[in-house]
Amino acid sequence: MPPSPHDSPAESPRVLFVTPECAPLVKTGGLGDVSAALPAALHAQGIDVRMLLPGYPAVMAAYPSAPEIARITVLGHALSLREAKLESGVPLYILDNARLYDRGGGPYQADDGHDWDDNALRFGVLSRAAALLGSDASPLEWRPDVVHANDWPTGLAPVYLRFTSGKRAASLITIHNLAFQGVFERARFDGLELPSDSLGVDGIEFYGRYSFLKGALVYAEAINTVSPTYAKEIQTEELGFGLEGLLRHRSANLYGVLNGIDTALWNPATDTLIPQRYGPLTLEKKLTNKLAFKQRMGLGGSNDVPLFAMVSRLTHQKGIDLLAEAAERIVSMPAQLAIVGTGDKALVEKLQAMQARLAGKMSLFIGFDESLAHLLEAGADAFLMPSRFEPCGMNQMYSQRYGTPPVANATGGLVDTIVDDDAAGLGGGRPT
Repeated sequence: MPPSPHDSPAESPRVLFVTPECAPLVKTGGLGDVSAALPAALHAQGIDVRMLLPGYPAVMAAYPSAPEIARITVLGHALSLREAKLESGVPLYILDNARLYDRGGGPYQADDGHDWDDNALRFGVLSRAAALLGSDASPLEWRPDVVHANDWPTGLAPVYLRFTSGKRAASLITIHNLAFQGVFERARFDGLELPSDSLGVDGIEFYGRYSFLKGALVYAEAINTVSPTYAKEIQTEELGFGLEGLLRHRSANLYGVLNGIDTALWNPATDTLIPQRYGPLTLEKKLTNKLAFKQRMGLGGSNDVPLFAMVSRLTHQKGIDLLAEAAERIVSMPAQLAIVGTGDKALVEKLQAMQARLAGKMSLFIGFDESLAHLLEAGADAFLMPSRFEPCGMNQMYSQRYGTPPVANATGGLVDTIVDDDAAGLGGGRPT
């Protein structure tokens, strides 16, 4: 462990939380939610945590007057470091470079769904900037004890830190989804100024290519993933995605820390995004939300018919193909089905074909809308999660908070967060 910038061990640790997403500014999945909720929770406990986030258009629009506090040059690119504050009170450092981050589409992809060609550079710069702020070379007076990296886009931060001379922060990498590893051809790494000692098979090389995430798993002082069960699963061939051997090798430094949710934001008793607020003793009021959700989704029919719903990335991992195959059987129960999300083009087209066949019984919204996500949780009768694997999942926790029982596959964090019912009552079984 590198020496701490602090002289007093009694001081609360200083943490630089570096992430490619933070809800509601930019979000593609659970990482965005966790990046908002975890630093806020740490901040509330008195931890000096600050966030580093790329200056995407939505971020710059939210903080148009954020003052510049430093100018840095990273991997040959001049950047402005701006300072703002999230609604939670967490200080925010914005990495501002229009050429790298001022683009349409999402954080990783253009509007056509294709990855940006220069993602290795864009997130290499983010990682290198995080390492700079965690070192003696930082232009800021504030220095972190820990640089907390999140998923592959920040995965090179622990690599840069490990090869930094002088005082430096320790590094932690959180794996939110091991399936996304930031793997690129060797040529994409030519301008990233990585030390030659990090480029071999014992470093970032990954079956002839190079992986951001593997670099983090090799060089970070600590590794965690977002549920205890997933921490075990990723050490197996089935869910290790080629990194299971390395993860077993580093098992003494690998921890499963269960995600939590923002219980103030996701609270049906105070939620301003739903038409009817309610609590555990007034569940009958959910009906008003069900009517509003059905209207929003274009579903008519009897309100006594169960409404199964999900909001998700529409991918193979999430079991969307399984849901499409089961759709006709679900609506024949009888029941209704509502799906919200974006994802793989082939799966989206498959769902659209099913919707055309099951008009009035199945509804589909392609896109993401935060208010619709809240209304879905408040208005559905049950939430579907047929995931093939699930590092943690957030919606099963939102659903239980909203009195909307999740129906889930027994995998990853779903095992750790759902108590299965049985004939004897809440018997502590596994989700089915």
